[in-house]
Amino acid sequence: MLTMEEAIVTARRLGGSLIVVIPKTVAKEEGITEGEAIRIRIKKVKKNWFGALKGIGPFTKEDELDEHR
Repeated sequence: MLTMEEAIVTARRLGGSLIVVIPKTVAKEEGITEGEAIRIRIKKVKKNWFGALKGIGPFTKEDELDEHR
């Protein structure tokens, strides 16, 4: 569960660096202003692939591999 001071954001490339954007709601709640030094903790979010192949349907006889000969 995310608390108000936590947010899931996406890193983006800007020149040779990666940047992240602090959502407005989090910045307001924490009183963060432009130019202020802040400490962040990095924790990568695991991707959930559950349901990624939804709608592919069952295998057919044509999909099966030939037996080894």
